[in-house]
Amino acid sequence: VQLQASGGGLVQAGGSLRLSCAASGRTLSYYDMGWFRQAPGKEREFVAGISRNGGGTYYADSVKGRFTISRDNAKNTVYLQMNSLKPEDTAVYYCAAGLVPGTIAGDRYNYWGQGTQVTVSS
Repeated sequence: VQLQASGGGLVQAGGSLRLSCAASGRTLSYYDMGWFRQAPGKEREFVAGISRNGGGTYYADSVKGRFTISRDNAKNTVYLQMNSLKPEDTAVYYCAAGLVPGTIAGDRYNYWGQGTQVTVSS
């Protein structure tokens, strides 16, 4: 499956962005989906995940209550709605697809998108 992330950009602190991750090659409904991010000089970190049917979601503590992950399997797309953005949310955001349910470990995901830059100014 090929993943294409989009929707990043420059936003002021307190603003919002919605990231999209579109899949091709195979239906996303086979996979749990996750969003990860990597800031300059830092390791990649888990942001949010969603189960195959969308019934279960899980978040990093740093984004809980501000970010919402969702999916539309009919459109083969996963979303990350990001509200109340902070400068520390600045990073390249990646979507990933995996067969292991409920995992936050990046090495358990099988497919990765190319990343989209999110920059939050103070």
